[in-house]
Amino acid sequence: MIQYHPELVMVQERSWQDDATEMILARLNGVEVRTVEDPNAAQYSKNTLVLMHYGGRFLKRCQGSGAEICCNYFVASYAWNCHLECTYCVLQSYLSSAAVFVCTNIEEFMDEVKETLKQSPECTFRIGTGELADSLALDHITCYTNRIVPFFASLPNGILELKTKSNQIDNLGDLDHRSRTVVSWSMNSRRICRTEEQKAATIEERLAAAAQCQEWGYKLGFHFDPLIYYEQWEPEYKEVVRDIFSVINPDNVAWISLGALRFTPHLRDLVRERFPASKIPYGEFVPGHHGKLRYFRPIREEMYRKMISWIHEAAPKVLVYLCMESRVVWDRSFGKGPHSAARLCERLDLAAVRQSPQI
Repeated sequence: MIQYHPELVMVQERSWQDDATEMILARLNGVEVRTVEDPNAAQYSKNTLVLMHYGGRFLKRCQGSGAEICCNYFVASYAWNCHLECTYCVLQSYLSSAAVFVCTNIEEFMDEVKETLKQSPECTFRIGTGELADSLALDHITCYTNRIVPFFASLPNGILELKTKSNQIDNLGDLDHRSRTVVSWSMNSRRICRTEEQKAATIEERLAAAAQCQEWGYKLGFHFDPLIYYEQWEPEYKEVVRDIFSVINPDNVAWISLGALRFTPHLRDLVRERFPASKIPYGEFVPGHHGKLRYFRPIREEMYRKMISWIHEAAPKVLVYLCMESRVVWDRSFGKGPHSAARLCERLDLAAVRQSPQI
């Protein structure tokens, strides 16, 4: 994995009042630091780290909420953008700046989460930090997991998911997580990892990190999203499933999600422009949910059915679910999908803290 190290740090004036700012800068000794009033007033390169005091809401429902079968996931973002440069990454068309942003008011982030969960004590909130940035790729600079993992351990109705393509787990080893944090890895075939995720950790590095987190008592997750269809996809994805369970005890896996490649027409054009060697934009796609381009439904269903069979052959009790798919696709992929979105949500809530029965 190529570790992030900025060449320039821009600090919003308001951020100098946050304790996290000095702590982050202390880990970036020798890097040029400038103060700026409005961090959004200019364009910066990806080699620029922007420290800002965020004034908006941190916690929101996942963009999949409202779909026919939704897992009722929440996202909480205190950083956005990613240096790993995966060719298919939606952030390159979603964010207006190439710079990496980190919010320095992490205490306000935790206060908002605590107050939101307190208002609905009967509900379990599964909250991920990996929507607008990799959950761990910046942790050697921010060390935010030192705060938020013990924080979630104190919440009776909160589950934290850290989703990553990195192997940056050093800060997780000595934390009191009390099984309230799931550490998850985005996975792909080795070919796709090598050609489309070049700055991310290798499959071997991700599995070694997962095995270490297993030793530390964390529940684990794996996300095959996006699944990418190509001539040799079957043996190469099957190999990765096999390799996961050669080092990971299925009883320690909270869930595995599957999602086929999807992107907007604008993102496809960006990939062609920025990554001309990528073959991803040249498959056959049709407009799907939210106007995104997707593989034909029979292709997606075939990929899901085979992935499910390989996973359940190795780990019969592991909970597998689909991301951003209709009830028809669920039924055709599993044979029978969950009775309702509420039922899926209940299974995922249980799976986070103990092994769950099948859907």
